[in-house]
Amino acid sequence: MKIALDLFPILLFFGAYKFADIYAATAVLMAATVIQSLWMYKLEGKLATMQKATLGLILVFGSLTLFLHDERFIKFKPTLLYGCLGLGLLVSQFVFKKNFLKTMLGAQVNLPHANWQTLSVAWTMYCFFMAALNAYVAIEFTTEEWVNFKIWGYVFPLMFIVGTGIYIAKHIPSEEAETSVKPGDTPPSP
Repeated sequence: MKIALDLFPILLFFGAYKFADIYAATAVLMAATVIQSLWMYKLEGKLATMQKATLGLILVFGSLTLFLHDERFIKFKPTLLYGCLGLGLLVSQFVFKKNFLKTMLGAQVNLPHANWQTLSVAWTMYCFFMAALNAYVAIEFTTEEWVNFKIWGYVFPLMFIVGTGIYIAKHIPSEEAETSVKPGDTPPSP
């Protein structure tokens, strides 16, 4: 259900673009993202930082697109979002010496320090890659081609998330192991 909820605004954006234009699609995207955020808040009682950032950027860049009647703003919103994420991960890792991914996921996933470092670098590079790719498509291709890229471009994040999941899967404690081992017991050898 989470994936369907995540795809809800972009699918409506795509449909609105196909039936109208980029400006109608932008208005639909803004409304759909507000609805999505309210729904997520109702389900979880809070909004994740990423959801707040996405909502804010869509509302700001969407408003600029509509008020200035300039499609470049909505087309470059993903570049700004990915660029800021990549920069945030980079600064967190190398300036503040904090691993943001470990801070966010450390309670659910037990990874050695070197694996957290690898994940942080991989996510940083992924974010910069996606920022550059979106900028390239937004500059070099038509708006219709950019909209199509936004739909089919979801392959990149899905593949990256699956790859990350595979990488960390062996480090997620299984429920069986947690329930079969009591404090003071020696866990069975594999």
